[in-house]
Amino acid sequence: MSFNLMNIGTSGVRASSELLQTTSKNIANLNTKGYVRERTEHTTMVNNQVGRGETVRLLNEFAQKQLNRDLSSEAYYEQFVTEATRVDTLFGEESNNLNQSINSLFNNMQEAMNLPSSTVARSLFLTDAQNLIDQMDRLSGIVFDQSNIVNEQLSIYSDEANNLIQKISDMNAQVAALNGNNSDGSGSSLLNQRDQAIRDLAELVDIETLDGKNGEKLVFLGSGQSLVMENGSFNLFSMDGDPDPNHKTLTLDVTDGTAVALEVDHVSLRGKIGGLMAFRDDILVPAQTQLGQIGLSLADAFNQQNQLGMDLDGNLGGNIFTLPTVGGYPYESNTSTAQLTATVEPGKGKEVPATDFRVTYTAANTVEIAAVDSKGNVQGTPVTANVIGGVIDSNSVAAGVDMFGLQMNLTGTANVGDSFLVKLNSGTAGNLQLATDRPESLALASPIRTETAASNVSTANISVGSVTNTDPATSNFTAAPPSLTNGTITLTKTANANEYQIVDGNGTNTFTITPPAENLLAQAGGAYASYGFDFNIEGTPATGDTFTIEFNTGGFDDNRNGLELSKLQSAELVRQNVVTTATADNLKTFNEAYAGLVTEIGVVANQAKTNGAAYEALAAQSEAWYESMAGVNLDEEAANLLRFQQSYSAAAQVLTAARTVFDTLLSAAR
Repeated sequence: MSFNLMNIGTSGVRASSELLQTTSKNIANLNTKGYVRERTEHTTMVNNQVGRGETVRLLNEFAQKQLNRDLSSEAYYEQFVTEATRVDTLFGEESNNLNQSINSLFNNMQEAMNLPSSTVARSLFLTDAQNLIDQMDRLSGIVFDQSNIVNEQLSIYSDEANNLIQKISDMNAQVAALNGNNSDGSGSSLLNQRDQAIRDLAELVDIETLDGKNGEKLVFLGSGQSLVMENGSFNLFSMDGDPDPNHKTLTLDVTDGTAVALEVDHVSLRGKIGGLMAFRDDILVPAQTQLGQIGLSLADAFNQQNQLGMDLDGNLGGNIFTLPTVGGYPYESNTSTAQLTATVEPGKGKEVPATDFRVTYTAANTVEIAAVDSKGNVQGTPVTANVIGGVIDSNSVAAGVDMFGLQMNLTGTANVGDSFLVKLNSGTAGNLQLATDRPESLALASPIRTETAASNVSTANISVGSVTNTDPATSNFTAAPPSLTNGTITLTKTANANEYQIVDGNGTNTFTITPPAENLLAQAGGAYASYGFDFNIEGTPATGDTFTIEFNTGGFDDNRNGLELSKLQSAELVRQNVVTTATADNLKTFNEAYAGLVTEIGVVANQAKTNGAAYEALAAQSEAWYESMAGVNLDEEAANLLRFQQSYSAAAQVLTAARTVFDTLLSAAR
């Protein structure tokens, strides 16, 4: 009997000691990061003695996986909101408001129109034009700096993720070596460290885990790519910029380098890395692209209209702004050394959408041009164009085909399959320049003037005329000295109904119009239709009434072209979408385009804040669910400590009783 009492008491003391050790460990690790609460469980042996206990981790794996998923989403929105709020604040500041600079530019244009012969008013316009360029450069610099910060953070986070991936793989090997032997407590500690590493990795990217053999944990990206595999194999993240070295993409490289790098789906990526990439693709790239688009359309519109006027020196107008030319980024897979440069085709600024462009050679002298978004997805339908003399422009496509306003030049010979990424918009915002610093270059006057003969019988008048082309190669204008190629034009009403006689250096001709008497040169046809200007007759002229059109020599107080320049502020010249219809309103004014940019940044940032708050609540709920099982409850452990102390004391009393009985037996035998 004493033998049984001794064994029972000994096993009771041992069991209570094990329970006390487990509880003490739980209490001691209350604030240990990643610690999972443990519990020691005993079985009953023969004769109802207490068997050796087994210490297990109290872990709900389903709750753990759900927590990892919610932590990835929470970290994604937290990172996105942190970055987006900063940019939203910068663009929302009054000092960074591009519309103020645009409005000031046109206000000074109005002042110059009021005093067209004054160089002072013109100087104020050029000063504001330079301020506008500086403002766009500053905004572009803000976006560029944020892009650099994103690249730096991506590099840091990818290195951190790689360290965690390798750490998990190493601990998998250690867990497999232990093969479930937790007698020294190292097994639980190792599992805790591995779980914490997986949790830390989940904050960087979204992951899923599966149980492997011998206790290994296999880790995958949420999109399916393997990170940690069996037998110690693992893939690591690498940053690559193909073709743009400043636009980093994420790939997975196999450790031994024997396989092709795996592409990572950035759209579905979560965690801090996913948040950074989404911020870049959804805010930074569109912001930079739309800024450049506004600059391109504004500069091109000013240049084209200024060329239709006459400056204060009496010359035909020239460019106010210098439009940049950007180099196309060749893809790493290109097999030639050909280079591509691109700019906006003069007069086509409003056709440029707020996208990048991918140019791919489909034949020796044929390319496919596709508009692509920040993620590389094709927008709309690609267009096929021909390479003529190393130039790709609208002359190489059929009428009505959308060339996106591009003009590109090729250097060298490209091979079929070679591709280039053209980032014309993003390369423009910080690279616009003034083409002139002379206030006299602002062409406020019209290069033609019209006159109704004083001897006319009727009250009919000739309109002031409109100019559409001053290029000496394709119009009736000469540049040096500026004049009309065929001299003064005289228009006389004949006795026949709707018939006019036109006389200039082109000869004497008669033509019949179709009322109303609008665009008479176009109705005259022939060479007259390409003179580059036209006019209307208002009223009903009498037979013999004469009207003249001549070069506006000395017409420096004229502001007719300045009026057309001022109209650019309310003109819809910024393209809204790549895909459109014939009846859609697909253009915006400069002010509307910038206001839309700022609004879009604010909307995306606020939406991310709302989503972030929701996922923060979900993560907190998942954390509570997980901690309800795995977390240490100090009140519960303190109660257990008292209970196990009492059971230990009681078991020790059993030993004392067993010894007393045994001593009594010995005494009785003497």
